[in-house]
Amino acid sequence: MDFNVQLQQWISLVNTRRRRALGCAPTERITADRQAMLALPPVPPATGWRSATRLARDHYVRLDGNDYSVHPSVIGRRIEVIADLARVRAVCDGRVVADHERIWAWHQTISDPEHVVGGDRCAVSGSRCCTRSRTRRRARALSDYDTALGIDGLDGGVA
Repeated sequence: MDFNVQLQQWISLVNTRRRRALGCAPTERITADRQAMLALPPVPPATGWRSATRLARDHYVRLDGNDYSVHPSVIGRRIEVIADLARVRAVCDGRVVADHERIWAWHQTISDPEHVVGGDRCAVSGSRCCTRSRTRRRARALSDYDTALGIDGLDGGVA
């Protein structure tokens, strides 16, 4: 006889036996259990892992003991790392800046070749790859602070 046929016969026999914990046979409880069940929610539950961090100079993020590369153009900026069972993604300002297959082994370094080339380009040029604008800020004169604090009689001396 086939295993599945034997299993089906055994289940039909066992489920008709009276259980002390239930006070009846499991087949007698099915309708009451179904009536007590709630409907599933209309939206699926949130799964996975999310974290926000500022991308360090080495342009890697660590997740579960593994290092995943992120495009060096967002070094110093806040990124959101989103991981599920299959993928690890990094998003900056709504733009995906890293997308890797999730690796379950430990102590691995996962690098996208494009990220490595971008990191090498930054290292050779000696500059940050950050895309922020580099505007100069005007420095306020120190005498403005003296005026604001009501210190007027020093004439260039040290307080």
